Amino acid sequence: MDWERRLRARLAARRAPKKSEQELKDEEMELFTKYYMEWKGGKKSDNISYVNIPRFYYRLPAEDEVLLQKLREESRAVFLQRKSRELLDNEELQNLWFLLDKHQTSPMIGEEAMINYENFLKVGEKAGPKCKQFFTAKIFAKLLHNDPYGRISIMQFFNYVMRKVWLHQTRIGLSLYDVAGQGYLRESDLENYILELIPTLPQLDGLEKSFYSFYVCTAVRKFFFFLDPLRTGKIKIQDILACSFLDDLLELRDEELSKESQETNWFSAPSALRVYGQYLNLDKDHNGMLSKEELSRYGTGTLTNIFLDRVFQECLTYDGEMDYKTYLDFVLALENRKEPAALQYIFKLLDIENKGHLNVFSLNYFFRAIQEQMKIHGQEPVSFQDVKDEIFDMVKPKDPYKISLQDLINSSQGDTVTSILIDLNGFWTYENREVLVASDNDNTADVDDT
Repeated sequence: MDWERRLRARLAARRAPKKSEQELKDEEMELFTKYYMEWKGGKKSDNISYVNIPRFYYRLPAEDEVLLQKLREESRAVFLQRKSRELLDNEELQNLWFLLDKHQTSPMIGEEAMINYENFLKVGEKAGPKCKQFFTAKIFAKLLHNDPYGRISIMQFFNYVMRKVWLHQTRIGLSLYDVAGQGYLRESDLENYILELIPTLPQLDGLEKSFYSFYVCTAVRKFFFFLDPLRTGKIKIQDILACSFLDDLLELRDEELSKESQETNWFSAPSALRVYGQYLNLDKDHNGMLSKEELSRYGTGTLTNIFLDRVFQECLTYDGEMDYKTYLDFVLALENRKEPAALQYIFKLLDIENKGHLNVFSLNYFFRAIQEQMKIHGQEPVSFQDVKDEIFDMVKPKDPYKISLQDLINSSQGDTVTSILIDLNGFWTYENREVLVASDNDNTADVDDT
């Protein structure tokens, strides 16, 4: 009988040794799990994912594990070679252009050849397996604009293919310098890449080899200043490809680059020589470093002493003097005041209380130096209350009593606000903006009359 079995079980339980507190807890948890799963309408499965979690972390070889490091390097090299072979070479690109031209769909729009979707697919079948990834409905739709016949421009499509191939080639090239193999470049990695790139850029042929180290430092600082705002010492390869800096650098392959383009390109030889020449001119004692007094002559020489004090308090210095690398960050910030990375650099200097915002006290602290400079130059000082109201009106911060970095960036007035607070010349330009605009209009009118 069932009663007999239960009585026997009860007697056996009494004779059995008493369970420990941990065993009772485990039993309680097991029963809870059982009844909970029944209540939910399911039961515990032997095949659910957490029974056998796949491996997702692979430890990098340590420095003393030479064999594992060599194996990793070799396997990465083989992988990158395989990826490189998958890309279209020049002959295959020429063949693709020939096929596209052969299958163009009339009528032409001006001198621009077009192709419809049917012929697009035909070219995809004939172009070979390497081109298959480019001949999809998604890419066709992406390049389709307002053509009444539902066609795309052959030139636009070919340029798209060329751009994709170039991006993959560049990514593979950069990955060869990724020593850690983690998808980012350290400062030394990027320095090696640019140093080996110099001989391939005709626009840098005139650079003396003794200047190479300074050129590389100048070029690398722009990448790290803008792409590594947290100063981690490394940049994602993906971010390098996504920004325009690499395009500017590789633009120096053009042997006929105009003088105007060279002057506006940070990576050009004239630009690098200009920045380094300015540094040497400021270094009056020729010790290779800049003191606060030497830096005060930067630009128009109208940066306030209070701002320069903050530069030397917050930035990396050696016995109170600034080296070339720190100077480059300073120059990049002041020459690109509209950019978020530059505003972040200057904002940190303006935030004297390290509160993450600028209040009336902070603004007044910096503007007093502007007022003092105005007195020295024989000008009537402007009221701080008027300037403060104008700054808050320009920025329109979320909190009416303080300005955050994000407020400054969102306002698109960050360059004007920072210039008002740190540079007498910048304040004068802002204060006399209406006069300057009127003067420009008069000059334009005079030119038109002649």
